[in-house]
Amino acid sequence: MIALLQRVTQAKVDVAGATVGAIDGGLMVLVCAERGDTEKEADALLTKLLGYRVFADEAGKMNRSVTDVAGGLLLVPQFTLAADTKSGTRPSFTPAAAPQDGLRLFTHFVDQARSRHATVQTGQFGADMQVSLTNDGPVTFWLQVNAKQ
Repeated sequence: MIALLQRVTQAKVDVAGATVGAIDGGLMVLVCAERGDTEKEADALLTKLLGYRVFADEAGKMNRSVTDVAGGLLLVPQFTLAADTKSGTRPSFTPAAAPQDGLRLFTHFVDQARSRHATVQTGQFGADMQVSLTNDGPVTFWLQVNAKQ
């Protein structure tokens, strides 16, 4: 599983002109399931994400997590994060989970996030989404939990 997280002052996802998810300060997270991923990898990634320290403490150091600051989470499904870009000029999406597996794992990820964090909003799996955000910093991190082969 892959998560590209961005610390934001605000973020939202629109589908067909309507906002389907929005947060104020917190993390906007693009989430991708790869072939071979299971709920185990989803749970491990969520634990890492909720504890990842990207918010400043009193000394200005990144020592606080989204949980510590009670920030929002905007979780957006993004299968293109698994693209293989090693050769050529067109990405291959072979490493991404099949759509039905991606949906199952994204849904599990969201359900678990909602059970562990107060403010969770989402994009819409499989939709043509327009994502807007104000990256705070900018602060952007790639998190990945690999399936055990």
